[in-house]
Amino acid sequence: MLNNDSDRSRAEKLAKRRKTNLILNGLIVLVLLLIIFVSVNIFFGDGQSEVVEENTAAEQTNDDGNNLPDSSGNKEVDEVEDQSTDIEKRDDEDNNDVDHKDEETEPIVTEGGSSPDVKRTIVDPTWKPVGTTQSGEHTAVYDSSSVDWQEMLKAISYATGIDVNQMTVWFLGNNGGPQSAAGTVSEKGGTVKFRVAIEWVDNEGWMPVKVEELNS
Repeated sequence: MLNNDSDRSRAEKLAKRRKTNLILNGLIVLVLLLIIFVSVNIFFGDGQSEVVEENTAAEQTNDDGNNLPDSSGNKEVDEVEDQSTDIEKRDDEDNNDVDHKDEETEPIVTEGGSSPDVKRTIVDPTWKPVGTTQSGEHTAVYDSSSVDWQEMLKAISYATGIDVNQMTVWFLGNNGGPQSAAGTVSEKGGTVKFRVAIEWVDNEGWMPVKVEELNS
């Protein structure tokens, strides 16, 4: 009896040990499978992420590349054409400015004038006051010994180009207003007479406004 009981007990222990070993082996296999699964996911998952990132970067480059020159160089050609157009526009504007300046600075000459004895009339937009040494309230003085008279002759000389010392004054007097005068002059020994209208500019002196060349 004792041997039978001992054999049965030993057999049960062996059975339990086998069962335990099977369970342990199964757990070990399961752990190994989990490790392999996780490793595979990590490895292949990173690879796919890199591929996705590369594709995304390539797409962004392509999108941004719309502003870059293509292989045919069309973008560079367009930029050169745009620059050429801008230069042409600036040249046109500069030429227009020069034309306007020329129109403004060229003397205006017209046939005839304020009376039948006028051959032609000249008006120059660039004329300016000739300056003055006078101060205070101005009153035109038609006295050949006065400062005002000398400054009138200076303005007439400026408009006609006739030097004061080479000028014959035929008339110098009022021209219809307290600050407006006119003089008829010619160059000594010359036959051409000029009638010059001048106006007073406060603190700046007499300024020519019109020159009429008279018929001989």
